[in-house]
Parts: sequence; structure tokens; C-alpha cells
Amino acid sequence: MSKGRTERGRIRITGFDTEPVTDRENSNDPAELTDRGKKTRTESPRRWQRGVWQFSRNRSALIGLCIVVSMSIVAILARPIEIWGVTVQPVSLAPYPPSDILWLTHDVSPYDPPSVTHPMGIDGEGRDIFSRVLAGGRYSISIGLIVVLITSTVGVVYGSISGYYGGWIDEFLMRLVDMILAFPGLVLALAIVAMFGSGYWQLVIAFSLFGWASYARLIRGEVLNVKESEYVVAAKALGAGDLSIIFRHIVPNAIPPVIVLATLNIGTVVIGVAALGFLGLGLSPATAEWGTMLEGARDSIIHGPGGDVRWWVTVFPGGAIFLFVLSINLIGDAINDTLDTRESDTAARNELW
Repeated sequence: MSKGRTERGRIRITGFDTEPVTDRENSNDPAELTDRGKKTRTESPRRWQRGVWQFSRNRSALIGLCIVVSMSIVAILARPIEIWGVTVQPVSLAPYPPSDILWLTHDVSPYDPPSVTHPMGIDGEGRDIFSRVLAGGRYSISIGLIVVLITSTVGVVYGSISGYYGGWIDEFLMRLVDMILAFPGLVLALAIVAMFGSGYWQLVIAFSLFGWASYARLIRGEVLNVKESEYVVAAKALGAGDLSIIFRHIVPNAIPPVIVLATLNIGTVVIGVAALGFLGLGLSPATAEWGTMLEGARDSIIHGPGGDVRWWVTVFPGGAIFLFVLSINLIGDAINDTLDTRESDTAARNELW
């Protein structure tokens, strides 16, 4: 009786055999590290596929993406495009040239309200606001895309080299970044425009010359974490060069936060360009850029001639800026959630269950 009770009260744990166990996780064998690196690279496409699937389920992000794509296509098709005298885009969605003064050739007056013929009304110079808003997207959107492309590329190269080599190289390069980040970006852009003058490429230079610093700071922190990974050690053991290790192995695995920042910075640049245009430091006053249109309508923001409110002169260009930047922010937030490591791991576990 007592023997049975003793056996029932015992807890037996199995599985801890005394046979030798090979610790492969701590192995420094280059062949084993290379195999694990290959496994990591095969899992990476699945992570991106999960990210695309998760992004497609975000309704607000899809709405924002549709708005951004639609506004970009409309801007391209607003007026015909000629390159070196050759028309490469003959479509014209805008009913009038954006710089035409219509009261000279049409039965309109300055500050005519929206109508069927002119859905967004006429500005103080007698120009069709609808045509100007459609064509204005070319300047604002294209400047945002070009600036982000330049700054992200420069910042990724700069920050990757700094984080990979470390030591005095990292110290020197990051102190330069600290000096740049000590000044507000818009103030630096104002100074550059004041020196080089206003114009399309002057604005690109103004926002690109120092805009790469935030990307460098971000990618440098990611590189510091990724460069200690096993597949990087394996690449070094197999004799890969530094540039190959940085841009083939480290940067692709450290790039997700940069993608999020680049997406959000498109809207930031569009707002910055509009701000300079509103201050009269952007493109020429006759240019159909959204911020420049607001600057031209500054006197009629509250009351126009005769004391009447001319709301359409500012609402439509300002609404275009608001709609585009809001859509970009929705896309950026969705990309941030999609590329978040913890949420990706949770999605992977849910797939297993």
C-alpha cells in the first residue's frame, strides 16, 4: 500500500539523456554559419510576402495609396509634356493652360466663384484654379520624390559606412550629422534658397543638401545591430569584401526603418516646398505650384475686393496639399506596422497555428 502511494507520488522527467549534444548555435564553423545565413535569406522573402499581405489588409493604407497614385497620374496627364521639342505625353486633363489669363479671351472675371465651366473658380489674375491645381501637382510631388530619392541614397551610404567601420570614422562622421541636425531643416532650406535663388532645382538642392542626415543617423543604428549577425561573420570568414558585406548583406536587412522614414518624408518635403512658396521664396509667382498659389491668394484669404469672401482661391490648393500629405502619412504608418519585427513575428506564429 505504501509502495503504491510512493510510486504514484513520484514525478518522472524524461528527455534529459546523458548523450553528448553538439551545440550548433555557438559553432564558429564558417560552413554552418553560411547554411544559417542561407536559411535567413530564404526566410526574408517570406517576411516581405507577409508584409505585402498585411499591407493589403489595411483599408486606410489602400485608400491613401489610391489617392497618391491618382494624384500622381493626374499631375502627369494634366498638360502635355515635351522633352527636347518632342511631345512624350500628349494628354491634357486640364481644360486650360495653367498660366493663361482667361478674362482676356473668355467671358470670365477675376475671383469668379466655382461653376460648371470652372469647377474651382477663377483666381485674382483670371486663371482657372482647377487647371492650376492639376498641373501644380507636378512640381510639389516630383520635388518630394526626387528629394527623398537623393537624401535616402546618400544617407544610407553615409550611415552604413559609419556604422560598419565604427571607431574614429564613426565618431567623426556622426559629429558632422549632429551639427546638421542641430539646425531645423526649413531654416537650412531658407538659407540655401537665399544664396542660390528660387527655382525648381534650387528647391531640390535646398532640401537635399542636408536632408540626408536623418537617414544616416537611422541606418547607422540599424547597421550596428545587424553587423554582429552570424551571416555577416560567415561572409567575413569566406573573404567577402567590405563593400559587398555592407551593401549585399547588411543594408538589405537594415533598410525597413529607412523605407518608413522615406515614405513619411515625401509629405514633409511637399509641406516644406509649399511653405517656401507661401513665403515667396519658392517658384516664380506665375508657376502653378500649390504653395505658390497660396502665396498669390494671400490677400484674399479673408476678404477679397468688395469685402466678399473668396474661399475657393485658397481652399482648393490647400486641400490638395492636405489630401496628399494625409495619404502619404497613412501609407507610412501602414508600412511601419507591416515592417515592424514584433508584429511580423506575431503574424508568422499565427500562420503556424
